[in-house]
Amino acid sequence: MILDDAIRLTEILLSVALIQQSLEHLFGLPDERPHYALRLILAALLIAGVQPAWICAALFVNALLILRRFQGPYNGGSDLLSLLLITALCAVHLMPTARWQEYVFGYLALQVIFSYFKSGWSKVVQADWRSGRALRDVFLFSAYPVSAATRGWTGWPRLLCAMSWAVILLELLFPLALISQPALVAALAAMLLFHLANFVLFGFNRFVWVWVAAYPSLIWLQARLEPFWQG
Repeated sequence: MILDDAIRLTEILLSVALIQQSLEHLFGLPDERPHYALRLILAALLIAGVQPAWICAALFVNALLILRRFQGPYNGGSDLLSLLLITALCAVHLMPTARWQEYVFGYLALQVIFSYFKSGWSKVVQADWRSGRALRDVFLFSAYPVSAATRGWTGWPRLLCAMSWAVILLELLFPLALISQPALVAALAAMLLFHLANFVLFGFNRFVWVWVAAYPSLIWLQARLEPFWQG
């Protein structure tokens, strides 16, 4: 995937994620509706390819205003990644040369890789995650809409331990996916299934599209680095 295609695909996928977020707030509190109505319009224009540099700059300002409204990224990881993507796209369009665009887009990809690895590391150093107890507590005491059938998994400690280690290893080993295109495709498919599972089990709907929006940068970076791996 060439750089221009990766940037354009990122813009489209991020716009879908931003539209989803905006629709959730259009009927919210009066002081938040204008921010998300504007975000909805800007995201639609970005999908259409209308002046992407200016639209990304406007989205960046919009994101700062939303951060101010909620006193930070109230929705955690999905808001932080949305801000990272908006900032990276805005910076890409400001860069004077293609080489500097590559640096910015590569930084975005490395941040995504590090976020997965950091998440795995934060789990593996905790005994409760290694034993599966942390996952049991998530299912048992989660404030999110977990079904009774899912809560029933808490009676299967070996299953929870296996699930915990599957997530930990997937996140810790994710950086190795850059070695080859098949490895990256497999890793991205596994992570997409992981995000979809979180959506089905806990209702984390925002994570799916916003993480998918970051995947073109990883695909581009792997293709860019592959000649180095091959010697």
